This record gives sequence, structure tokens and C-alpha cells, in this order.
Amino acid sequence: MGNPVNILAIESSCDDTSAAVLSDGFLLSNVIASQKVHESYGGVVPELASRAHQQNIIPVVHEAIKQSGLAKEELSAIAFTRGPGLMGSLLVGTSFAKGLSLSLNIPLIEVNHLQAHILAHFIQTKGEEKENPQFPFLCLLVSGGNSQIVLVKSPRDMEIIGQTIDDAAGEAFDKCAKVMGLPYPGGPVIDKLAKEGNEKAFQFCKPQIPNYDYSFSGLKTSFLYLLRDELKKNPNFIEENKNDLCASLQYTVIDILMTKLRKAVKDLGINRVAVAGGVSANSALRAAFEDHAKRYKWTIHIPKFSYTTDNGAMVAIAGYFKYLDKEFCDISLPPFSRVEM
Repeated sequence: MGNPVNILAIESSCDDTSAAVLSDGFLLSNVIASQKVHESYGGVVPELASRAHQQNIIPVVHEAIKQSGLAKEELSAIAFTRGPGLMGSLLVGTSFAKGLSLSLNIPLIEVNHLQAHILAHFIQTKGEEKENPQFPFLCLLVSGGNSQIVLVKSPRDMEIIGQTIDDAAGEAFDKCAKVMGLPYPGGPVIDKLAKEGNEKAFQFCKPQIPNYDYSFSGLKTSFLYLLRDELKKNPNFIEENKNDLCASLQYTVIDILMTKLRKAVKDLGINRVAVAGGVSANSALRAAFEDHAKRYKWTIHIPKFSYTTDNGAMVAIAGYFKYLDKEFCDISLPPFSRVEM
């Protein structure tokens, strides 16, 4: 047995500063500092996000190494989120990772944020070992910024076969929540209120987009028009129908997501299906996956809640797979804000 592969990972793509340490695929620590500063603005303010990362990154990395029980000299490499994300936020994590890699004289590994969300399914924890997804599998990647169906052939080979042509599912939740006067982020609030509502109370537009692509702008527009028309008749319409509005909106978004996913499963003949990204924390989406597993004999993989949001653990596992292939990056590589896989 050689020395264990110990990866320190840094994630700073949006508004969470996170660091994690992984040893031979097993998670030793995963520390996340969330930013509350954006709630009063109803969305993430990039300038404030990067400032908060600058304040958080040293204590977060220090805590992750401390909790892991390793000395920093025992680290094999540093993985960092290179993109996509907010440029100001990415620069903080990237610069810190480069500086630390130079000072410890260990390799640097760049990680694609979207691939990391998918590979979160391979994180193992001692005492809670689970079965990893078998390749190839399909992954529904849903978050505030992305809605994609990805064909995952290996940790290093992923193909986007369908994606949103406008808004992402999480964005639709947040924007509709905002017009209802709900706090940011809107997704978790809608999930909570929907539990008390009737999902068939209101009908919203479902887009007819070819192949496996998604669109949520039409749904958002029909939601706005319904509110506009009903508020003219009854100024208290939102307040009196809040739970039903949330339940109907959530039902429609999940129906759109699952319809395309069913089509992909059927067409490709792959019934191993995973879900990843921030919206994978949604209780109704998780229930839909469980239902499809029973009805269509899918083998499903649903992430732990702690791996649904942006976190260092997912960057660490992506970095670990790259380390095994000795795929290191040059210190001159800049971060990127937008990219395909």
C-alpha cells in the first residue's frame, strides 16, 4: 500500500465558501460558510459575494484541515472550482488555491463545477459506505443556474444531451417566489408552502421544446399573467392562494423535468438515473424520483442534502478522480464564468 491520496478542495463559485478534505475517496471534512448578506437584495450580489469569500476563505480552509486530522504537509494536491460561476467569487478561491499549492509544493487540479455536482454521488463516508452509480448513467442536473440532462459515461467523460434554452428550474422558482413576495432563495420556501397546497389548483403553460431541451420562460410568463389578472379582481389573491400557487408551480416544474428525463431513459435504454444540484433538495422532486423507480424500474441515486448545495466535498471527489489520472493544471490557468462541459 502506498501513501493515501489526500485532496484539499476549495469551492467558491457563487455565494458559499467551502473547503473539504478527502482521503482515498473517503470524506474527512466538509466545511461551508454561507452568506446571509444577499437575502435583503432578493438575489446574489456578485461584488458582495467576492468580498465575503475573501473574509471566509482562510478560516474555512483552516477548519477543514483541522477537522480532517491531517497536517497540511500530508496533502497530496489541491483541487479548486475553476468555473463556471461568478468571476469575482471564483478569483478568490482560484488565487488562494494557487498560493497554497505553491507554498506546499503540491499539484493543482482544476474542477468543473457542474461535473463536481454529478460526481458528488461517488463521495464515501467511513461507516456509511454506499453503492456508487454504475456507468453509464443519466443525471438530471438542476440548480439556480442550470437545468441539464447529462449522459455520464465515466468520471472524465460526460455529455450534455439536453439543457434549458432560457431560464433554469431553480431560477423559475426564485423569480416566481419573488413576485409573490416570498423571501430569497425562493425554492425552499415554495417547497415548504407547497406541502399545504393543492397541486392541481392552477394550470400553467408547459413548453413544447424538441428533443431533451428545457424551457421555463413560458411557465414563468403564464404564472405572472395569472397573478396580474387575478389581482385585478382580488387584491388579496396571492395571500389567500399562496399554498395552492406554490404547489401548482412546483408540480408543473417537476412534471416538465421528469417528462424529458423519461424520454431520455426510454430512448437511450439507460435506466440508471441520478439527480444533482441545488434543486435536488426539493422534496417533491425526490418523491418523483422514488415514484419513477417503482413505476419504471429505474435504479435511482439521490444525493445527501449536504451535497445538493455548492460544497467542497463534490470538488474533492472530482479532484480525486483527476489525481488518479495525474491530470494536473498549470498555475497560470484563469477561472472562467461560463462553459459547456
